[in-house]
Amino acid sequence: MAKTFTGTLFIFSAPSGAGKTSLVKALLDTTGYIGVSVSHTTRAPRPGEADGKDYHFVSKEEFQQLVSEDAFLEHAQVFDNFYGTSQRWVESELEAGRDVILEIDWQGAQQVRRLMPEAVSVFIAPPSIEALEQRLRNRGQDSEEIIQRRMRDARSEMSHYGEYDYLIINDDFNNTLEELRSIIIARRHRIAAQQVRHEETLRNLLS
Repeated sequence: MAKTFTGTLFIFSAPSGAGKTSLVKALLDTTGYIGVSVSHTTRAPRPGEADGKDYHFVSKEEFQQLVSEDAFLEHAQVFDNFYGTSQRWVESELEAGRDVILEIDWQGAQQVRRLMPEAVSVFIAPPSIEALEQRLRNRGQDSEEIIQRRMRDARSEMSHYGEYDYLIINDDFNNTLEELRSIIIARRHRIAAQQVRHEETLRNLLS
């Protein structure tokens, strides 16, 4: 029998440079009862990143052990590193009534939808391919080779937008943030979720 949760699992996907990470951070700062899953990864920490906050940094051997234990809701190889989402953590948050955001690519989204078809998926796209490339260059973090690889990957990623429930074009950060918040708030007012959250109030109203 499938589990039922009070919280909602949100899948956010976007090509690198579309603004997803900044939007998620702003959502966490302005919206209560929502968290973002901290992925496990085999890549090395970047300057300023903290274990358990940005990622759970593990060795490839540790990662493969977790895979063998079916510990991940989804996992994938990106370039030369592996990434995975803890199924136990996600389910415990949803059971507690908190919404959870997964920042994953289209491959991970397909895996999650198979296991949790009730998940709500949102694809965030840039206003143009030129704007995306400019954003990647403005970061000042990547070599020309990496930028070109990210651009190739972006086109592949964007070809899967039709698999998602919602599509948002990030041409204005504040507008996009409000559009994402409106999706989250609307989901919270579903009958099934409201009946659980306000069980006592509803019982009193009908008595």
